[in-house]
Order: sequence, then structure tokens, then C-alpha cells
Amino acid sequence: MPTASPAADTATPSTPEPRFLASDNTSGVCPEALDYLHRANATDDLAYGDDRWTARASDAFRALFETDCEVFFVFNGTAANSLALASLCRSYHSVICHELAHIETDECGGPEFFSNGSKLLTVAGDAGRVTPEGIATTVTRRGDIHYPKPHAISLTQATEVGTVYDLAQLHAIRDVADRYDLRVHLDGARFANACAGLEVSPAELTWRAGVDVLCFSGTKNGLAFGEAVIFFDKRLALDFEYRCKQAGQLASKMRYLAAPWLGLLETGAWLSNARHANAMARRLADGVASLPGVNPMFDVQANSVFLEMSSAIQDALRARRWAFYTFIGEGGVRFVCSWNTTPELIDSLIADIRQAVTVA
Repeated sequence: MPTASPAADTATPSTPEPRFLASDNTSGVCPEALDYLHRANATDDLAYGDDRWTARASDAFRALFETDCEVFFVFNGTAANSLALASLCRSYHSVICHELAHIETDECGGPEFFSNGSKLLTVAGDAGRVTPEGIATTVTRRGDIHYPKPHAISLTQATEVGTVYDLAQLHAIRDVADRYDLRVHLDGARFANACAGLEVSPAELTWRAGVDVLCFSGTKNGLAFGEAVIFFDKRLALDFEYRCKQAGQLASKMRYLAAPWLGLLETGAWLSNARHANAMARRLADGVASLPGVNPMFDVQANSVFLEMSSAIQDALRARRWAFYTFIGEGGVRFVCSWNTTPELIDSLIADIRQAVTVA
């Protein structure tokens, strides 16, 4: 895999460069996406999605998912999730999601804003997953007109704590959704990593398992920016382009959103990037498994590793310029691997954690 960017010219031996494993958002653009961006830039084309690159990328998604779906391109994940949920719900509806879901904790009320008030109803669930029982309990808790009517379920794949929903779990959720006439939205911020981890096709993990709309992230998979909102139930996409326009998500030069996606889809990089990131996460988890005072918080099933460690160990890692988050999930430290995370970087982190444990 390509190596990380070289150190800046201003770096000195006494001031090491930051080492980023806080998020897959910190990675650069993968070569395949950049190549197709340059190709799209070679000639002028039509605007607002009427260009050949957007049409070609949409068809590539239809081939990938083995179905005739509606495809829209937006700039970021918050817009993708918020607009998708707004298309499923009216203002008096509610959306059932996990209490750690990104739409609840990290989107600044975006889903409620764009739906004109649809309420998020949060439920608990082990390892970041919503359960059919939790959904049923939430739906049946109240049925009077004073309560926002549950109308959709939002799942995150992979979850906010790096776990995945397998096919049996997804089908069980679809069964309870059908029982209560609920739509199913999938926040696929790390959908490619889930496909790679489960070794199942995108079709199996979405519409064949009952998903109505997917927000597929390109940003975390090697793009500079850009998400695809994919409606498998095309009736739900009615007027979605107007939502995008009103929300400032209709790119005038849409080809620069669409073409990099082709770089991922036509070369297979979307999957190889995810497999590599997952493998690096597994390398990290295995490398620290026997260290005292460093405890895994969740199964590593995608590209995220959550570790419980003391503040002294955390401080020692920060002193060595490691960048990581501690506010995501249920506490602890989160490390996220990406398409360009190298084995050398992971081994360096393992060595620094080992040293910090010894000192602490």
C-alpha cells in the first residue's frame, strides 16, 4: 500500500510529526480516486449532475449492488444521513437508533432540522447494535397521538464501536420493521469495511437484507470528500434532488464528486482499501492483546480498535505525538486505520504502547 505522506520540511528531530490514527478522515486521497479526478478534469462537461461521469458512476453503483437503484451524490455524511432520513419521515414521525449512533451524538441535530422535527428515539444495545427487541419495545411503548410516531430505523454499519451487523441480525431487524411498518436506513460511514469484514456482497448487506436506503461513505474509503445516497426503494427517492438543492448539496461541478467514486468502483479499490484498513486494525489488536493494563473494549470487526488504558498511558502516547480520540463510543481510546495505514506505523504504535505500559 502507499506510504504515508513524508514529514514536513519544518520538522526537526526533536519535534516528531503527529501520527494520525484518530480517524480515517485524516488519511489522504487514494491514487485510484485521484487518477479519475484528473481524468474528469481533462475536459469540460455539463453541470449539476448532467455530465457523463455522474451517469457512469450511478451505473457503476447499480452494477455493484446488482439492482436498479436511485443514486445521489452529496458532500458529507451529515447531509447524507439527514436528507435520507428526511425523505423517509414527516415532521411528526420518529427515528429509532442506537444511543451511540452518529446521527444522535455527532450531527448537531441535522436529521431533526432537515426533517422539520422528526425526533430521534435512542435505544441501548450491546456492542453498538440495535436489537429487534429494543425496536419493538420502543415502538410499542406508546401509541397515542401525543407521541412522535416511529416510522424508521437507522442502523450504522459498521457501528460506532467498530462492530458489524451480520446478515442474520439484519434480517431479524427487517422482520420487526415489517411488523410495525418501519423503513430501514443504513448509515454506511464504514460500509466498505463491513463488507470486507463479513466477506459478503454489497447487495447481500443492503437491499437483500431489507435496507431501504444506504448512505455509502467515500470520504472514509479514500476520497477527498463525497458520499453516495442510494435508494433501493425508488419510491422513497421522490423529489430527493430538490432536498439536495435546498440543503446546498447539489454540486454545480458534480463530476468532481462522481468521478473519484468511479476510481474506487471500477478498480475495486473500494474493497481493497477496506480490507487493508481492517487488516491493520487486526494487527494492532493482536499486537497489544497480551499487554497488562490495555484491555479491548469491543471485538475488532472492521477498521476501528477501542482500548481501555490508563490516563498515564494515554499521556505517554500523546507525548509521542499520537493522535487519537477518547470521546467516541463508551470511553477508552479509539484508533482507526485507513487505506494508507502502514504496518510500520502500527508496529511503531504497538512498541510505544508497550513502552508506556512498562513505565506506567
